[in-house]
Amino acid sequence: GVTFKNSPAWTLHPLLSKHITIKNVQVINPWFGQNNDALDLESCSYALIDNCTFDTGDDAITLKSGRDEEGRKRGVSTAHVIIKNTKVHHGHGGFVIGSEMSGGVHDVFVKDCVFSGTDIGLRFKSTRGRGGTVKDIYIKDVFMNDIPGNAIDFNLFYAAKDPVKMAGEADDVLDLEMKPVDETTPLFTNIYMDNIHCYS
Repeated sequence: GVTFKNSPAWTLHPLLSKHITIKNVQVINPWFGQNNDALDLESCSYALIDNCTFDTGDDAITLKSGRDEEGRKRGVSTAHVIIKNTKVHHGHGGFVIGSEMSGGVHDVFVKDCVFSGTDIGLRFKSTRGRGGTVKDIYIKDVFMNDIPGNAIDFNLFYAAKDPVKMAGEADDVLDLEMKPVDETTPLFTNIYMDNIHCYS
């Protein structure tokens, strides 16, 4: 039943924690804020996020597990997470994994969520150098509306730019050089989605 307002950076950031419950919590941040994510679970396990409302300028519900070599060395994944009955207004993503996911993310269940006016609804992002594995993600009964970008977005060439371009902004040229698969290659696998709705 608590409310957090006007955070200049990540608002709620449990790190290396277990048995977390975030219930009936509200985060209200300016829509124009940069890096003012509502919730970042990082290298955490056994978490329940239930009946929350997030309104922010950057990602809303975000799962992370460290960045690049440091994250791989720490090697603590975010796992066994349930997210349900939660509403997101605005933000760069409703439910997000990454981009810092070098320790891995697995066994996540998202259900009965509503995303209104987020730039992207379901957002998965990483880049070469991160490494890590994202697997066994289950998403069901998600309702989205007024999403100006992609309802579902996988970006493994993430470059920390806003997901919706401003008027007149040009596309960047991506470096698509073929590189061997190694520990720095991120892997996303076993992601299941069912009953996902998006309305303009």
